[in-house]
Amino acid sequence: MGMDKVIEKKKWTTKKILNIVGISVFVIFIIWLLFFRDKSSKLYIDKSQISIATVLKDKFQEFIPIDGVVFPRNTIYIDAVQGGFVEKVYVEDGDWLEKGDTIMKLANANMELSLMEQETRIFEAINNLQNTKIGLEQNKFYRQKEIVELEYQIDQARVDFGRKEKLFQDDVISKKEYEDAKRENDFTLKQLDISIKLKKLDSISAVTRSRQINITMSRMQDNLHMLRANMENLYVKAPTDGQLSSFSVEIGETKSAGEHLGQIDMKNGFKLRANIDERYISRVYIGQEASFDFAGSSYSLVIGKIYTDVTNGSFQVDLYFEGEQPKQIKRGQTLQLRLKFSSATDAIIVKRGGFFQETGGNWIYVLDPSEDFATKRKIKIGRQNTRFYEVMEGLEPGEKVIISSYDSFGEKEKLVFK
Repeated sequence: MGMDKVIEKKKWTTKKILNIVGISVFVIFIIWLLFFRDKSSKLYIDKSQISIATVLKDKFQEFIPIDGVVFPRNTIYIDAVQGGFVEKVYVEDGDWLEKGDTIMKLANANMELSLMEQETRIFEAINNLQNTKIGLEQNKFYRQKEIVELEYQIDQARVDFGRKEKLFQDDVISKKEYEDAKRENDFTLKQLDISIKLKKLDSISAVTRSRQINITMSRMQDNLHMLRANMENLYVKAPTDGQLSSFSVEIGETKSAGEHLGQIDMKNGFKLRANIDERYISRVYIGQEASFDFAGSSYSLVIGKIYTDVTNGSFQVDLYFEGEQPKQIKRGQTLQLRLKFSSATDAIIVKRGGFFQETGGNWIYVLDPSEDFATKRKIKIGRQNTRFYEVMEGLEPGEKVIISSYDSFGEKEKLVFK
């Protein structure tokens, strides 16, 4: 009888291997789901519907666009010095005038009557002062005449006294006659001394009074000239050479003293006046550069005056041309300027686009090198101008980014291109 053969059981059966493989695949799948699967939210988009730009390293200059209105560089305003009604108009708005040209004539009957009355009073006062001055001169001659007469009397008294003194010594005349002659001589000498002192005193007083009279008469003459000049102000004249503008008056109109009548735009060129957002008020300074393009050429300007009053969220500046200015520009024309905040420097830049409104410049979609999808990446935006943003962090030159609006993306982590 033969013995049964023991069949050795196989350790790795096909079924067992298949089970192990299946379990391993399942575990790997679970691990992939838990740790390696792309969990980012996706959005499938049409690549042709977006704008893509390449990050560049190039020269960058920060500036903002502003609108400048053309004004004459220098303007002189014309106001009515005296009030009155318009009697004549000699020129029209827009005429070129030379200094001293008559623009218009005002009439003021009350002023003319007042001038005549004041002239009369001033002439009377001047006449009285002149008479007083003549009286002072006459008094000087009266004193001189008085002294001459006294000197004559002294000469007579001295001769008479000398004669009688000798006769008295010879006992020809009485002592009384001698004393009378001596008394007369002494009296006339004292009178002369008093007259000389009075003349000196009158002379000093006359000089002082004469000086005061001359000053008063000079002031009266000045007042007279001023009155006549005020009458002359009824003729409104051009204060300088230039073009008359903002001038609109009609014969018969009444104009008050100080009322604005027009202005003279001088011939020495133009300036531009611009409104700037109040956010930049701390960054704007005298001498700051700006430029604009006109008729195929570029022109430079600098800020010459800053008006710090803020109105409706903006303030104004005056800009003056540096060098040549365009000949074709006209007063009142609006030009778009580039106000520069820095000089050109090397920087990493990206083209401006609608993405900034959604992200605030804090992140952007960056394309994968395969250009099959794009993912979100944090960035930091610095300066900007009308064409580019300066990238401070997060991007490298040569990378491509989506710059169009992100309105429809819903802040998905990944954009996959169809």
